[in-house]
Amino acid sequence: MRTMWQHRRVLAASLIGTAVEFYDFYIYATAASLVFGPLFFPSTTPAAQLMASYASFAVAFFARPLGAAVFGHYGDRIGRKSTLVVSLMLMGGSTLAIAFLPGYQAIGFWAPLLLCVMRFGQGFGLGGEWGGAALLATENAPPGWKSRFGMFPQLGAPVGFLFANGLFLLLGQFLDDAAFMQWGWRIPFLASAVLVVLGLWIRLKITETPEFAAILERQEEAHAPLIEVMRGHIGAILSGTFSTVACFAIFYITTAFALGYGTTKLGIGREHFLLLQLVAILFMAAGIVLAGWWADSRSPRWVLMAGCVISVPMGMAFGTLLGTGEDASILVAMATGLFAMGFVYGPLGAFLPSLFPVRLRYSGISFAFNMGGIFGGALAPIVATALVASWGIGAAGLYMAAAAGLSLLALIAGNGRRR
Repeated sequence: MRTMWQHRRVLAASLIGTAVEFYDFYIYATAASLVFGPLFFPSTTPAAQLMASYASFAVAFFARPLGAAVFGHYGDRIGRKSTLVVSLMLMGGSTLAIAFLPGYQAIGFWAPLLLCVMRFGQGFGLGGEWGGAALLATENAPPGWKSRFGMFPQLGAPVGFLFANGLFLLLGQFLDDAAFMQWGWRIPFLASAVLVVLGLWIRLKITETPEFAAILERQEEAHAPLIEVMRGHIGAILSGTFSTVACFAIFYITTAFALGYGTTKLGIGREHFLLLQLVAILFMAAGIVLAGWWADSRSPRWVLMAGCVISVPMGMAFGTLLGTGEDASILVAMATGLFAMGFVYGPLGAFLPSLFPVRLRYSGISFAFNMGGIFGGALAPIVATALVASWGIGAAGLYMAAAAGLSLLALIAGNGRRR
């Protein structure tokens, strides 16, 4: 039986590790909205530069399922701990390398190419991160605490976002635009190295989860986990994939897309908009915590369905509120969206593992989660930008509402049974 101290160490490892990983991911999202367009992608119009920058942002989402396949294989073969350490190192190394990349004017087409290679490394590492962190938490949870333990990796998202955008906000206070564009944007990528060392220090102190340790003791580990998942659990893969679409779409439209739209179309200052987002992200953290407690008293699948239902009217109102250009309306739009996102994201840490047997869980949940990222997250800023150009700002919110409807259908169709 695990002691309270051991539980706290596990929860800290799952929270801090994912916070570091998501910090790395979000500083790229912020830089893609603010810096990378003119620096790495030459074009005749700012809109085309922003679209190209968002396209590089999408590269990581296509790398994530590949990372899920590789890290999931070893996570189901040798264990959760070692795999999580390697995924963190890959993600951190790729992020640090971005800090040293020269721009297009210095090395031509090699600049965007190298940027996309590093972005691929970020996505590949993150592909193995979330699933392992979720299993680290839930497979150590006492009876009746799966969702509350499973929400800790999810809390890494708002924590990482606070650090990422908070640092960009501080840089904006001390640097003028020229200095920020020239070298200031590199500081958050350099700072990632410190956070990665902290995450590694914590993760190296944890032990293997009890459920997977029992699999190793009985020598029941899978030889080809992803192949077994695809052969025998394709329904769970489809259910898990499409149940995650809503959380990705909501998050990246309320953050990356909204930041780009607010600073370009609405003409709002960068630091001012980042401050609004920092306030709004607190509502996401609140939503995750409430959803975690509620899911343990009801069920993760039920709470996810409720989150999808409330996300539909939220999405329908989002564009109108954001398009006003007024602080109060923008804050309400982002805070409401991120609060709803907490309910379609928080219970996933307990829901997705319930779809797969222990010996295949790492591969199953990692692949499903990251495939959902392609459908819901990779294309969200690009599609939303294109829709808004043709149909107005209200179309961005309708995109979120449609994603929530798709996830709701997947949750209804899936059996959600525990194994």
